[in-house]
Amino acid sequence: MRYVLTAIVFCGFGFPCPCDAAGPYDPLQKLVESVDTIELTVIDKGRNREIPVKVYRQRQTEAASTSLAPVILFSHGLGGSREGSPFLGEHWAARGYVAVFLQHPGSDVDVWRGKPLAERRGAMQQAAGLENFRLRTEDVRVALDQLTSWNTQVNHALAKSLQMEAVGMAGHSFGAVTTQAVSGQSFRQGKLFTDDRIKAAIAMSPSTPKRGNAEDAFSKVSIPWLLMTGTHDTSPIGDQDVASRLGVFPALPKGQKFELVLDQAEHSVFTDRKLPSESRPRNPNHHKAIVAISTAFWDMALKSDREAQAWLEGEGARGVLEPKDSWQFK
Repeated sequence: MRYVLTAIVFCGFGFPCPCDAAGPYDPLQKLVESVDTIELTVIDKGRNREIPVKVYRQRQTEAASTSLAPVILFSHGLGGSREGSPFLGEHWAARGYVAVFLQHPGSDVDVWRGKPLAERRGAMQQAAGLENFRLRTEDVRVALDQLTSWNTQVNHALAKSLQMEAVGMAGHSFGAVTTQAVSGQSFRQGKLFTDDRIKAAIAMSPSTPKRGNAEDAFSKVSIPWLLMTGTHDTSPIGDQDVASRLGVFPALPKGQKFELVLDQAEHSVFTDRKLPSESRPRNPNHHKAIVAISTAFWDMALKSDREAQAWLEGEGARGVLEPKDSWQFK
């Protein structure tokens, strides 16, 4: 198996990094000084499909190599790739997770790359259809199967390092649609795409279904969910508006369900660069809030950390937000 390994060193990266400090619960504190990234490919022979992945994990030492880490899968938005949102993968790995960023052929960067500007919007709209949605949900299942297999293979880079009983799923935009589907959303035929190996989920720029109603879609979600959006989180592809983003949380049942709405944040707030259509200046605190709250959520849901839950439900979460940001849970 050929793979590419790189290293990222952390201390001094912008968020606090008291790697050896002890004190009150702080999801911005990095627990290790550096992480490795590994580029791999999941081969799905049944569909003749290759799924590139980028893995972020704690730099391997003798101690790290003997411990199992919870796993987070991340699904990019339409036209994205496994290279997107590295600020998330880097921090989650520095907190002791193995973060696996998927790339979905057919709805990834190749949809628009190399095409004339006048053709890009049409290509993106075409790629946002049902076929690619189904391909994406199957990519998640196949990736989980492959991670389970790699975890047992002698001499593989990921061998005996993955806690496959503690898997989280996250995604942005089309990746949020993917995440919702595989983590508990109901369709007319039932929980059609749900994978029970997923124990918690984060949907960044979530959305309600275009057909049917939100309560039918989300009232049976049984695992922890965190929704993240912004007051200007709209998308020209798919005609999603703020009302659709905000329609998910009220339809969820009670029990470890959370919603963050960032004031003045646009659709690209969960990525590393603005979209050409966006005009508002970026707020540096938004990434800080996204990192802190998502990390505390994973700690609560995948590590059963009671301090993390108390932080989310107490003053901790509000302490990283600005006055006009909205935070609620049930």
